[in-house]
Amino acid sequence: MINSPALPVRSSTRRPALVALACAFALSLLSLPALQAADGKTLPLSSTIEKVASTDGTPFVVHLKNDSKETLKLSGKVLLSVVNHAMDKARTLPEQTLEAGKVWTITNLSADDKVIVSAAGFAPLEVKVPIKP
Repeated sequence: MINSPALPVRSSTRRPALVALACAFALSLLSLPALQAADGKTLPLSSTIEKVASTDGTPFVVHLKNDSKETLKLSGKVLLSVVNHAMDKARTLPEQTLEAGKVWTITNLSADDKVIVSAAGFAPLEVKVPIKP
């Protein structure tokens, strides 16, 4: 019987350390936008949610009032609470230029939808439509 020399078994202690380092780096990149938004000023909008009479199943509207003394250029989207597999999960809202004291009304909302509005230099504003008004 011929004995072949056994190959040395190298314990790979570097691999778990590299995986942990890569995960830490990835998590820091994911939290970077959240930190940048937290540094921004609060968007000067007040919101009210209204339930309206409707026959088409979307009985909510959100009113956003510009409480600042300046005109705001806003963009936004609605994250839909209920979607069909063939639908997008978000509905993009057209950009709005909202003068001081004016109101932007966002229609066709359902319970548990989220309206996210943003403007340059401000942290995004999120308004969630309640399930029970």
